[in-house]
Amino acid sequence: MVNAIWMFMLLVGFIAAAAQGRIEAVTEAVFDGAKTGVTVSFGLISVMVFWLGMMRIAEDAGLLKRLAKALGPIVRYLFPDVPRNHPALGFIMSNMSANLLGLGNAATPMGIRAMQELQKLNPSKDTASPAMCTLLAINTSSITLIPTTLIAIRMNFGSENPAEIVGTTLLATIVATCAAIAADRWYRRRSNAPPGMTTRRKSGLPAQASVELPPVPD
Repeated sequence: MVNAIWMFMLLVGFIAAAAQGRIEAVTEAVFDGAKTGVTVSFGLISVMVFWLGMMRIAEDAGLLKRLAKALGPIVRYLFPDVPRNHPALGFIMSNMSANLLGLGNAATPMGIRAMQELQKLNPSKDTASPAMCTLLAINTSSITLIPTTLIAIRMNFGSENPAEIVGTTLLATIVATCAAIAADRWYRRRSNAPPGMTTRRKSGLPAQASVELPPVPD
């Protein structure tokens, strides 16, 4: 689906440029975009290598294990339907720890492994379980203490103070995470409601309303 969307956008841009007689603008944009992509990628390599190395040192020093242990009660609250000692919880904690440090590239493999373990607990293999939906929401809106990738991009484009976004990024990710958790809790309560509960509430009937059947004749 994503490939089809990109192809549609490229075709629309090419047709619009051809209709206006500005095909050369498309050619210039293609080469400029390729050049910028390569330049940004090389600029990100050094920063990502540094932070990944720092994360490896923190892992060897036991910092990530302590951080994951501190996240344990939060993870058990967010994932009540996952058994306490299941491997998925360990991958979830590692994923959240990496996201807190702004290391999305390091968090992705842990998130994938967590999804694979949660799929083993999923009774309906063709439908995402509540725990899988929770993980996706948390991973997408994760609180970020150090926005490593954004700092690297700002450094690459010559920002005078690339780290000045730390405070605003932290605030934005806290708000996003709180909104994601609130939405997840609401959908969990709704999915666990007894059959017909939603219909009664919409119709204005009490939740415990019942219908009296006429007596059965002898």
